[in-house]
Amino acid sequence: MKPLIVIPAAGASSRMRGRDKLLEPINGTPLLRRQTQAAIATGCPVVVTLPPNNPARETALENLSAKLETVPEADEGMAASLRHAQALLAPHQPLALLLPDVPGITTTDILAVLARFQKTGQTRITRASEQDTDRPGTPLFLPNAIAKRLADLTGDSGGRGVLRGEPVDLVRFADDRATRDLDTPEDWKAWRRANNTPT
Repeated sequence: MKPLIVIPAAGASSRMRGRDKLLEPINGTPLLRRQTQAAIATGCPVVVTLPPNNPARETALENLSAKLETVPEADEGMAASLRHAQALLAPHQPLALLLPDVPGITTTDILAVLARFQKTGQTRITRASEQDTDRPGTPLFLPNAIAKRLADLTGDSGGRGVLRGEPVDLVRFADDRATRDLDTPEDWKAWRRANNTPT
């Protein structure tokens, strides 16, 4: 069964000083739309969690095949999105978590981590990382039995407690594209300069 790819986009971009990091344009396309398109291109079903009353993010996702899931308690943090996502799983369906603020990740990268996950029989946590490190990155694939534990999450831990003690297969990329998230205007400025990427 194909994993359900969840893009948790219900956060508030609180460190962007009034800007929305998920609507930052890359070559004219809002980041959230760009990452959702990358997920859809894998052929897996995709869910994007959104905060209430944020029409700009909904507009950015118009005419895409992803399911949009509003999270009323989005202010609680990442746990609220993950709880909503796991409730959408079919029996025995794995869950994949793709963070939306990591613009270096492509469809090819997602498929590479998925291929490793499938080699385990979809029975082991599999996630992206950097070469020569164990730094956690995105995407992250969870077997169904582990994904179901997300129902009990609270706060903004991002599910770290669910993963603790579980064996993890790492797909290490040669650079930091799986781990470099962009949370501040300074992050965006540095990333655009390094990648020669216009708005």
